[in-house]
Amino acid sequence: MRRPNMTTLAKEAGVGLSTVDRVLNGRADVREETASRVLEAAERIGFYATPLLRQRLKTDAPQKTFAFLLQQKTTAFYELLGTALREAVESSPSIRGKAIVEFMDDLTPGAVAETLRRVGRGADGVGIVAADHPSVTAAIDELAARQVPVIAMISDLTAPSRSGYVGLDNRKVGRTAGWLLANMIPAPSTVAIFVGSHRYLCQEACEIGFRAFLRENAPHLHLLEPVATFESDQYAFEATLDLVKRHESVKGVYVAGGGIGGVMAAMKELEADKRPQVIGHDLTQATGAGLVSGTLKAVLSHPIKEIAKETVEILIARTLAAPDAPGVTHRILPMHIYTPESV
Repeated sequence: MRRPNMTTLAKEAGVGLSTVDRVLNGRADVREETASRVLEAAERIGFYATPLLRQRLKTDAPQKTFAFLLQQKTTAFYELLGTALREAVESSPSIRGKAIVEFMDDLTPGAVAETLRRVGRGADGVGIVAADHPSVTAAIDELAARQVPVIAMISDLTAPSRSGYVGLDNRKVGRTAGWLLANMIPAPSTVAIFVGSHRYLCQEACEIGFRAFLRENAPHLHLLEPVATFESDQYAFEATLDLVKRHESVKGVYVAGGGIGGVMAAMKELEADKRPQVIGHDLTQATGAGLVSGTLKAVLSHPIKEIAKETVEILIARTLAAPDAPGVTHRILPMHIYTPESV
């Protein structure tokens, strides 16, 4: 008896040959109902590639919906992270995954907590980038009580019931920024650090590391009190111009939080001999252009795809584990360092 081929399978499933090809090779989206019909037909006729079809369709894998709460979509870094998280969920071989990505414009703790509660009602697990606050902790505790794990991304949280953290060693990031500036600018000089908000533990840790390095290794550099940007490019723009006007000896600026776009815009407004050396975070199209133009001297960046992959893996492990599985999973990833010569 002749072995059933793709033409036989297409006829049995009631679909075109091109549809069978797309299901087998994952070349384009096929409706789940149609793909399931192809698999059922393959099993009936004993199609030789039925195991491959099962693998492609992950029919034995559990269905999981993961929600991800990120900062404003206007921030290029978070748009890139959102795309990476979707890809990590959809490409995971161990689940049939659906990703829900929400960008939060209102970053007040109460609004973030309510958004967390809302998405948690329809998700198996949640990844979040948020400032640390008791309101956010309370929302995480409520989800944990319902066996919905919450993973802190980029910036850790103090909620004891969180299930994990995926990001950088931010003290090391801050110390690296300090080392870079100490080797770039003359002595004596004044340096400044910009933070979006100290409620973000990652930014607080970056400042601690930066300050500690300068104190230990570069006492010739005078560090000003931190400048808050409130994650706003416009505020960062104004704050940069004001800083240089008030402190003519400022030769270095470390932007440890949001607002890098505003700082770069301010550099273009300043005369060349008054522009401080600037270290920023995260490689995007804008910061890459800043490196090429000389506006930025270095960028300390999160490995976006790795963060997305690790976050999804922890969520999968947590949702498949026993409800009383103990512990918090920390995944500390290496930072990427970019200079004008490496982009």
